[in-house]
Amino acid sequence: MFDWMTFQAGAISFLVAFATAGAFTVAFKLIYQWITPYHERTLIRQGNQAAAVTLGGALIGYVLPLASALSHTISLAEFVAWAALAGVIQIATFVIVSRLAFRNLASRVEAGDMAAALYLAAVSICVGLLNAACMTT
Repeated sequence: MFDWMTFQAGAISFLVAFATAGAFTVAFKLIYQWITPYHERTLIRQGNQAAAVTLGGALIGYVLPLASALSHTISLAEFVAWAALAGVIQIATFVIVSRLAFRNLASRVEAGDMAAALYLAAVSICVGLLNAACMTT
């Protein structure tokens, strides 16, 4: 039998979790765009697919551990801590790849170089998967 009270409680928990995860995703996107030396929004509007791929890869790489944190945490405070850590790890990944390992990455993305963009997106997604897996302990 369907229990409306249980559904309401679950729906409220869902909405709080979804809204919090959405807010963290938007915050991550804004911080990521602030950290990158190129302007994704402008480049994407100009049709630069490389910028779209790098931003999309970073977002996927960030949301994967968020999903893991949502399924493995028991409180909103714990989720917030994991969400913040996941963001720091993704930002650090961009800094390491773009400034230490692949120094001309920014100019290549700005020029629309898909090879560079796919590499950065793949690294972001890989780090996100590892990050998500590590949150299950």
